[in-house]
Amino acid sequence: MIGYLNLILRLAIWFLLTSDLSLANILIGVTISLLLPHNDKTRGQLQDWMRALWEMLVAVPTAYKEAFEIILFPHRFEEITLEQAPPRRSAGLIFLDIFLITFTPKTIVSRYHKEGWYEVHRLRRRSPQ
Repeated sequence: MIGYLNLILRLAIWFLLTSDLSLANILIGVTISLLLPHNDKTRGQLQDWMRALWEMLVAVPTAYKEAFEIILFPHRFEEITLEQAPPRRSAGLIFLDIFLITFTPKTIVSRYHKEGWYEVHRLRRRSPQ
């Protein structure tokens, strides 16, 4: 089941990059998704994938809310924080985590540390104290 989710994630990224749903592009995308190397050592559990999909649904309204906050109220302060990634994450789940953090307008992942930490650049309205 997890292999299918990785395949769907790769195809979704391919379609977002190419913006083309023609039959030829679908065949190319499926071929590339199958030819890309798979990492069988770290497998994400179905529960982790479902949590990530739920977080994606929650991220869309959060992104709109943060965008309006930035427009209406100035955000003049910045900070860089370290956020710990959940343990035993597959490469696909790490990608989704980074995508979700970066999707919202106030945050962006500047670096992923192999020890399981995300370095996150964040905008703040008030000075962090």
